Amino acid sequence: MSEVCAAAIKVNQDLCSKCCICHSICPYEAIKRDPETGKVEIDLQKCQVCGICYSACPVFAIEMFYYDYDSLVKYVRNMHEKCKSDTLVLMCRGNSPSSCEIEEILKKEGLDVQNYIPLRLPCSGRVPTEFIFKILKAGIKKVISIQCEDAFCRFKEGTKISSRRMVLGRFVLEQLGLSKDALKVVKYSRKVVYDTDKCVGCDKCVFICPYAAIEAEPFATPKILMDQCMGCGACALVCPHHAIQVKGFEFEEVLRRYAEAARKLKAGGMSPVILVFVCQWSEFSALDDPENLIFREKGVVVMEVPCFKALDPVHVVTALRGGFDGVMAAVCPSEDCKLQEGKETAERNLAVVKDVLKKIDLADRFELYRASPRCVGDFNQKLEEFSKRITNMPSVKVEVQ
Repeated sequence: MSEVCAAAIKVNQDLCSKCCICHSICPYEAIKRDPETGKVEIDLQKCQVCGICYSACPVFAIEMFYYDYDSLVKYVRNMHEKCKSDTLVLMCRGNSPSSCEIEEILKKEGLDVQNYIPLRLPCSGRVPTEFIFKILKAGIKKVISIQCEDAFCRFKEGTKISSRRMVLGRFVLEQLGLSKDALKVVKYSRKVVYDTDKCVGCDKCVFICPYAAIEAEPFATPKILMDQCMGCGACALVCPHHAIQVKGFEFEEVLRRYAEAARKLKAGGMSPVILVFVCQWSEFSALDDPENLIFREKGVVVMEVPCFKALDPVHVVTALRGGFDGVMAAVCPSEDCKLQEGKETAERNLAVVKDVLKKIDLADRFELYRASPRCVGDFNQKLEEFSKRITNMPSVKVEVQ
């Protein structure tokens, strides 16, 4: 984190009523309260910018840079006019890597939604109850919230808080004589997809899983304990035959997406062309729209990963040999990792990447940046610096695929 940090969240003391709701609800104990005066302040070093405190403040004394109330309402109104849709689908970042999959999730719940307004947020717990009523008044007739299962919320309490708000919202609508069916909650958590036909029974996944979600079976393929799987991707990384992968981040699909993006940019004469792997929780604004990978004006392709543990070193090497002039990885600082278990796996991956790139004389074209959404603009600044550095280098030789 930069020494000079433009904080993404702060308390407006002129508005604060010292009710301390934010202090009691913060899942990271990041809000300090003076026991004598009742004054509350945010400890930026502990804050994860989940937005739960912001959504709970009754007087909007907490100021948030990302996804503030007014911006969310404005976005929905604009999309309502543009898409002519009266259905809003709220999605936690951890369960929404692509819009087409959202439709699959809804179909499994018996919801056939073709035209909808997508709103992707780091956590469902950051949505104030007032927001729901505001957009319903603005013309939205149905709100569907796809939330992580309670035990798998990356922000600890976000799902539980959001679920309670939705229940309260349904109760209020019913009391007003309106349909409570206007609000719908869908629980979904990203898990691995296991193709036993490809499995050779090497049991590497068993040893690498940091959550003990894979068990070895005598004379059979390993067993996945879905109730314990956190979708971190560590198992997919070590599977030699891609028999186990995280849905939405399959190896071949990721490879295809960034390879096609590189070809488009190169064909358009863009130089340099840079690929950025971004952990879902290390940067917010760059991952708002997972379908739009390319920042065309900058020659940058952004690919999200569910966790640093899932960043395959093969992708870094393949990208540099397949048309990209530089590769940057933006990952959470160790203390901010939303999937704390198995952090050593990520560090081993980083060591492998650096060693391989050094041997093939491409080490200066890769950079790892530990990013946090706490500081506004840090990601863009770092990307700009990396881009300038790569610009001063000759283009890499593209290997024939």
